[in-house]
Amino acid sequence: MCGLVGALSFNSSEFLISESYIVKMRDTMIHRGPDGEGVWIDKGLRVGLGHRRLSIIDLSHAADQPMHNEDDTISIVFNGEIYNHAEIRSELESLNKYIWKTDHSDTEVLLNAFQEWGISFIDRLKGMFSIAIWDSAEESLWLIRDRVGIKPLYYSIHNDRVVFASEIKALLEDPDQVREVSEEGVFHYLSYLTVPAPNTMFNGIKKLPGGTWMRFNKDGTSEQKKYWDVLDNTVDLKNCSEEEISEELLNKLRESVELRKVSDVPVGVFLSGGIDSSTNAALFSESDSSQVKTFSIGYDGDYDSYKNELGFAKIAADNANASYHERLLNADDLIDFLPDMIRLQDEPIADPVCVPLYYVSKLAKENDVTVCQVGEGADELFWGYPHWKRLLGIQNFSDKYLPKPILKLVLAALKFLNKDKDWRYEAIKRCSKGEPIYWGAEPYTHSQKMELLSPRLRKTFEATTSWESIKHIHNNFLEKSESKSNLDWMSYVDLNLRLPELLLMRVDKMSMGVSLEARVPFLDHNFVEYSMSIPSDLKTKEGNLKYILKKAVRGIIPDKIIDREKQGFAAPIKEWSKESLGEIGRTQLEKFCIETDILDWKVVKDYLDGDNSKTSYIRKEWWPLLNLALWWSFYIKEENK
Repeated sequence: MCGLVGALSFNSSEFLISESYIVKMRDTMIHRGPDGEGVWIDKGLRVGLGHRRLSIIDLSHAADQPMHNEDDTISIVFNGEIYNHAEIRSELESLNKYIWKTDHSDTEVLLNAFQEWGISFIDRLKGMFSIAIWDSAEESLWLIRDRVGIKPLYYSIHNDRVVFASEIKALLEDPDQVREVSEEGVFHYLSYLTVPAPNTMFNGIKKLPGGTWMRFNKDGTSEQKKYWDVLDNTVDLKNCSEEEISEELLNKLRESVELRKVSDVPVGVFLSGGIDSSTNAALFSESDSSQVKTFSIGYDGDYDSYKNELGFAKIAADNANASYHERLLNADDLIDFLPDMIRLQDEPIADPVCVPLYYVSKLAKENDVTVCQVGEGADELFWGYPHWKRLLGIQNFSDKYLPKPILKLVLAALKFLNKDKDWRYEAIKRCSKGEPIYWGAEPYTHSQKMELLSPRLRKTFEATTSWESIKHIHNNFLEKSESKSNLDWMSYVDLNLRLPELLLMRVDKMSMGVSLEARVPFLDHNFVEYSMSIPSDLKTKEGNLKYILKKAVRGIIPDKIIDREKQGFAAPIKEWSKESLGEIGRTQLEKFCIETDILDWKVVKDYLDGDNSKTSYIRKEWWPLLNLALWWSFYIKEENK
């Protein structure tokens, strides 16, 4: 796990790339790689690569980056881990073509694999990665992001060059990089809690979507290709029994956990006490003679919005014969962390789980662990969210019994009753337009979002909805999905938006903030492909959340964990907002609204002060607004002084 940066000048007579230029960007990411640094500039001053290293596989200096092949025609910087690097290395060694400089560096495997197979080498990889490769023979730059989008990769094309990095803050060190709020980004952020790829909250800065590569040629032309889509890789399981599917599911998960133990430094497990992390810990311990370290976060009391799960985490740790470590957080911990949280996020990631994720990562690091396995992905693959059940029921009922003319009559009635800001109105409106109800985890309805925007932005986006940013995902689903089931759509859109750009980014940025690598067994691409092949009725049997996954792991983890009521990992923001956090939020939001023309302070203030149902809603969902305001203050206002 590391941080990479680089640039390609399309016209070196206009802009020469210097070592100081690359180093200044590179060293904004020391937290991603405190164990070493490297820089390389080509002789023509057209290309520069920089790297910060967190040493995990092959700790020797021979594995430092940037790394070059034997004749210096190919150069690479890489962030992530390739879990099957030994297998690929063995295949390359059998060719007797390469002189190896390292004992077991996965970076050198990537370098020689690209030389041998070209861009198709990525089809052999099992892992998480963002990769930049300069091929001097072809005079082309390759940028590659892993299939699911576990590792980030940002880029900006300006002033006759492309600049790229693992973090946006590195790109902002380019003196010609414009710092501007993307108003379209704000619009979609209020729908999805993040900005959908390829855009970011900064005008002109893009992020490479998961499962995608880009190639830049020396003249500035480029091409982009999505090289992996889960729906291109599903298998037919219709003739397989429930028992066969659950057994194979467990086998694949066991293999995934085992692969993610590959490391030359200690590996631990984040443990919440739910099914996913408890299964990680149990499978991790099966073939490990040493006692795995687990890490859990709780709070200084049982709040109405979040009950501590530490009792279940201890049960899971005992079941895995693991070493258990915990920390209790309070509101002051959140407030103390706010400045660093905004700095680490780069662009708003409106999920308060960033706070416990940072502190559990810190807890692991303090206990001499550099790598941890985490449980992200299982809820999206196996119908783990209770609100999905409600939305799926409405969608299925509407599809079967409510023709569009009736839906339009219902809409008119709701609008007459002033219910047009209710989520039910939004759901029926989408059904009437032939759109799926579920677009992701939305904090606001469209009407609420438009109300929050400033009058100017309301006018700008009056004919726009955030459906436009994901419509291509739905078209792809309809084209490729065999089932076309509503549940499969919900998993598919989350695999393409919410997971890579929200949930996985919160994990990446918060864990790397303390120089800790997070690995995601449930998002091994082979496991994802198999999971998306399982018929929907086995994921939802008798309305039971995660039915087939629970069947697969029963006997691996205690029944009391499997059969407990679902509780997502969260933070008690609602209660803490009544304390000093609420005052901070009010001050920052008022300042943001007055000094920008993005949100309407009259509406925001009404939400904060009003004594009606709207207030109770916004008190739970005010975090996205505060996140946006703090980001603007740190990255736009302060830096432009």
